[in-house]
Amino acid sequence: MKLWLLRHAPVDAAAGLCYGATDLSCIAGRTEAVAAAIAPLLPADIAVHSSPLQRCATLAAAVARERPDLLPPSLDARLAEMNFGAWEGRPWDAIARTDFDAWTADFAQARAGAHGESTSLFMARVGAAWDDWLRSKRDALWVTHAGVMRAVLLLQRGVRCPANAGEWPRQPIAFGEWLTVDA
Repeated sequence: MKLWLLRHAPVDAAAGLCYGATDLSCIAGRTEAVAAAIAPLLPADIAVHSSPLQRCATLAAAVARERPDLLPPSLDARLAEMNFGAWEGRPWDAIARTDFDAWTADFAQARAGAHGESTSLFMARVGAAWDDWLRSKRDALWVTHAGVMRAVLLLQRGVRCPANAGEWPRQPIAFGEWLTVDA
């Protein structure tokens, strides 16, 4: 079984903006280019699931247009990016270092941006989708976000929630990039 993880195209927002749960659109024309690149690579019987945020849902729809032989994509809120609470819509460099340090000091349990998601809540949400995928015993494409993709990399290694911020995967994941993981 193979899980394809596809990050949305570049968003129409200033660089350096914290926008986890914020529902932003993508830069015009970029979604179609990403869909055209991945669509020919996908197996015929793949299940397509997408974050409901428009930057992913529009990409999933574009993949469906490229590959009408696939079932229509299903939206799954568990594939949405982490909610960063009060930090949403603010530049990362405008977030007080003390606030950021307080979050990373209790990385598993502290809520990002005071009232956002904790890493444990985020990992439990993504982990439930992961578990459902494993039970499905079929290939799938998740059109999602970099945070969800990194969470899957942890889940694949058996890590249900990192104990500290240093355990969070740091590999860059570009807009429109895809990864595959095997079960």
